[in-house]
Amino acid sequence: MTVRKYRSVAEMPGVPPRTPLDPDNLRIACELTELAYALHPWHLEPGVRKFRSMEEANRYREERERRQVRRSAVRRGLEAVGSLDEESAQRLEEDARRIRGTWR
Repeated sequence: MTVRKYRSVAEMPGVPPRTPLDPDNLRIACELTELAYALHPWHLEPGVRKFRSMEEANRYREERERRQVRRSAVRRGLEAVGSLDEESAQRLEEDARRIRGTWR
């Protein structure tokens, strides 16, 4: 197999499209899910929550995600060096918000 050099990502060929309804697609999706969980485990609180409005539900979700981002930062040792400064915490929250927007 030959090795090719590219000057930029734009020159690289794209990923070949997957055929729809291929059973291998499910295997790939499951492996990606397992990898995502291994990199950042989900911490779901048991129970059902009721909210009076969508705004209240969104605030709860954002707070839960903020707690998970901070918990992940502690696990990676970011707070062992020193507490997260406001700018770093803000950046982590913006990343979480951006990523959440791509899943909708």
